[in-house]
Amino acid sequence: METLSDIGQIRETLQTIRDRAVALEDKYADELAQVHPDFVEGARNLVHYLALRKLDTQALRDALRRLGLYSLAHAERNVLDTVDAVQRAVDALTGVAIADPDELTRDMCATNPSADAHRRAILGPAPEGRDVSIMVTLPTDAADNPELVAEMIAAGMNVARINCAHDDAATWEGMIANVRTAAKAADTECRVIMDLAGPKLRTGELMPGPGVIHIRPKRDPKGRVIAPRRIRLIPEDALQRGTKAAVIPVPAECVELAREGDEIRFRDSRGKKRRLPVAETDDKGIVLESFQGAYIATGTKLTLLRAGSGEKLKYPVGELPPVERPLLLRVGDTLIIHADNRPGEPAREDADGLVIEPAHISCQQPEVFRYLSAGDPISLNDGKISGVITEASDEQIEVEITKAKPTGSRLRGHRGMNFPHSDIELPGLTATDKTNLEFVAQHADAVSLSFVRKPGDVELLHEELDRLGADQLGLVIKVETKKGFKSLPNVILYAMRRYPVGVMIARGDLAVECDWTRLAELQKQILWICDAARVPVIWATQVLENEAKKGLPSRAEITDAAESQHADCVMLNKGPHILAAIRTLDSILRSMQKLRRSKTS
Repeated sequence: METLSDIGQIRETLQTIRDRAVALEDKYADELAQVHPDFVEGARNLVHYLALRKLDTQALRDALRRLGLYSLAHAERNVLDTVDAVQRAVDALTGVAIADPDELTRDMCATNPSADAHRRAILGPAPEGRDVSIMVTLPTDAADNPELVAEMIAAGMNVARINCAHDDAATWEGMIANVRTAAKAADTECRVIMDLAGPKLRTGELMPGPGVIHIRPKRDPKGRVIAPRRIRLIPEDALQRGTKAAVIPVPAECVELAREGDEIRFRDSRGKKRRLPVAETDDKGIVLESFQGAYIATGTKLTLLRAGSGEKLKYPVGELPPVERPLLLRVGDTLIIHADNRPGEPAREDADGLVIEPAHISCQQPEVFRYLSAGDPISLNDGKISGVITEASDEQIEVEITKAKPTGSRLRGHRGMNFPHSDIELPGLTATDKTNLEFVAQHADAVSLSFVRKPGDVELLHEELDRLGADQLGLVIKVETKKGFKSLPNVILYAMRRYPVGVMIARGDLAVECDWTRLAELQKQILWICDAARVPVIWATQVLENEAKKGLPSRAEITDAAESQHADCVMLNKGPHILAAIRTLDSILRSMQKLRRSKTS
């Protein structure tokens, strides 16, 4: 049992916390004076939380727990109210009279009404039975497939996300029109949030390989063919319409003359003879079936053998799309990343397999080179490949690969590039971002600012929004860099000058930048900071990714999805099985909400 003197120390410590929290308001007086009126309460509480976070309260919390009192472990929602409530409880233990005893029963962890209003302002209303919204990245198909969009909304999508790094304005306009129409038909609301690409570092183009299609029949685990590969020949000037067959362009005459029972003969690019029967014809072209593998290249000579007459007609294969040649990188290999935009190429080897010229690829933002030095680590392709810079200049960097698959890892063009220990300064908005923002301001409900590192990045966006007169546009701050995480409280305070505001935990780049092993910790800290500021949080990146892409979630993904209930919104990325992923997430969030309420009721 605590002695009276110990309790006296507890009261003194609580008072110190309160005094420092109030005093910190003076330090942030200028920032607090400029926040939007709707955010004043949350901004002040955020400052109070920063004061609390600076103090070592472990001994105090241990002492409070021994007394059976609330330990300040979740004080971020209402810092001063929580400290005052604990203080009143301590006074009650010492026999000090309390002016209003009913205040002791206050639920210090109750959801703040203003937080709910801020969430609705940017994310819209959540559906009945589920407080957490579901955001889904729209695929390109959503522009001309209104049925798909309607199904996504019916499955549980509340927020549609459009990534401005992909597609174009015409496609985005089609997506948004389908979202608005489907939401109105369903008598619901679905917000549209558009992501600016931001200054994300990416690899450049790769040297295209030859135009070749590899035909592979379906085989069993023992390598035996169990089903043919279907090949569709279409006229060269025809659009490639939806089909699961390999598509090969040929002169229109070949398609017009071919009939079922005819045969297509050719030598593939390896010189292998192949004879493929015409299995069927339809309005899309003709279908061949192959029980053997083959490599068909641009210009391959095809012979149409007509069954009735025995006539032989020759036709060349039209232009096939070039095959991308990714760089194969192994531990110990050298990779050159250069400033000029010449296409990247794999390493060149001599007849003995010795490297004559290392693999090379460009960087789409070579201005970053001035911030790099020998010894700096580099991560490529979302952390799948790692290395260390051995030489650095304004023209190029030389990298030694330190992490890759035992058999080597492939690096393709337009893949992410991170320098987690380098102090890089890049503008928060690119020229492309500013152009896209004009569309966003006219059509979207909110804009996401990528790779936010400091308040100045938000300031640039505010200036552009003022120029465009986009006062109604919500703002989502994406946390995906180490620097962005460290400056998040100040970034939020600056962003609060406009209304509404949200924060996205972009876990992909964040994990690469800050180390995978710290991701869970960083998620929690971001949630606490946003809880203190009373701004909504979007939980993003690789949620139910296996189910969206392959149709079946992993056990770890289910657990991750359940944990996402602590956020205000959860984001799913696109995939062929996205509808199933939406339904799964909806079910998980509803179940977790029922569980949480049954525990606290």
